[in-house]
Amino acid sequence: MKRWMAPLAIPLVVLVSWQMLSTAGVLDPLFFPPPARLLPAAARLWASGELPMHLRATLLRLSLGLILGVLPGLALGLAMGRIALVRRALDPVISALYTTPKISVLPLLILVLGVGEAPRLGLIAAAAFTTMTIQTADAVRAIDPNYSEVARSCGAGTWLTWRRVYFPAVLPQLLTGFRLAFGRALLATITVELFNCQRGIGSMIVMAWQTFATDKLYLGVILTALLGIASHTALKLAERYAAPWRRA
Repeated sequence: MKRWMAPLAIPLVVLVSWQMLSTAGVLDPLFFPPPARLLPAAARLWASGELPMHLRATLLRLSLGLILGVLPGLALGLAMGRIALVRRALDPVISALYTTPKISVLPLLILVLGVGEAPRLGLIAAAAFTTMTIQTADAVRAIDPNYSEVARSCGAGTWLTWRRVYFPAVLPQLLTGFRLAFGRALLATITVELFNCQRGIGSMIVMAWQTFATDKLYLGVILTALLGIASHTALKLAERYAAPWRRA
């Protein structure tokens, strides 16, 4: 009970305090709508189909961007971790891409790829790609060479060494890398939806801001936070069962 209640303590305190201050008139409900008003607003948006539409668009955009970014990042990270020449050649490029604010290259992507989903997906994929590449390369380089030497001395071939030595050694950090890549991809998804996008949670947020619909604006922000929390929790559970040897 303590383990489950501890993460909920601060959000519950914030929500209760927010509701009490709004009820007492300390907070202006026009700018800070009380939490009790947000639940009926969410129910109305869900019943009208607007909220499911925006949620589906964001999840689809996020999923495609992750696939396009994580898989190439995983392959390139393995190559950079195992081949010194590849690492020396590409490390400056990957570092530059990682530190460059992704939204700053959106106009360039629109210029090259045209208006539509392609530049949005390219930006989301780039955010996931750089994170996954760096995490995978670092995971491979961190493998103790004594492990592979022991495996080869016991007669293990290349495939068996990868399956029994390299893969278990890098799996925990790969899962961590995917969790970080998911977070950066979600951030990029909401960011691109703020700019000239018809559907998505980011689009709902900016439309609510333009029309001063504060209930909808807060719901969009809260929904984005809940997506991040849900993904983090699910990936932590997956890591616990996929790599049980990493448990503290």
